[in-house]
Amino acid sequence: MPRPAETKYRVATAFQRRLNPIMRRLPAQILLETTGRTSGLPRRTPVGGRRVDGSFWLVSEFGERSQYVRNIKADPRVRVRLRGRWHTGTAHLLPDDDPVARLRGLPRMNSVAVRAIGAGLLTVRVDLDG
Repeated sequence: MPRPAETKYRVATAFQRRLNPIMRRLPAQILLETTGRTSGLPRRTPVGGRRVDGSFWLVSEFGERSQYVRNIKADPRVRVRLRGRWHTGTAHLLPDDDPVARLRGLPRMNSVAVRAIGAGLLTVRVDLDG
């Protein structure tokens, strides 16, 4: 019998597999591009977050289980598409940050979704170049 957190993870990832290809095409959608840790290919994931000065902040709903977090651990150089423009940067995983408090400062709709489906939240900060 699967644990509730595991069931939640499986349902959410199945839903995201269907929704993410559509979301990636929306011009206003923020995208995080990582390098696939096995394939070496670019992997684009729709995310919610906020730019604060020279950094972009987001919260991973499944922490280190998220594929993009696993890719960041292998190669922290990423790109973020904000308002239709790509920015390069370096991602940092912040396990000591309070992700629930961090969500309060991020866009409301995304934060509600992350809290609703998330398990093992993890804050990620991308220090943007230039």
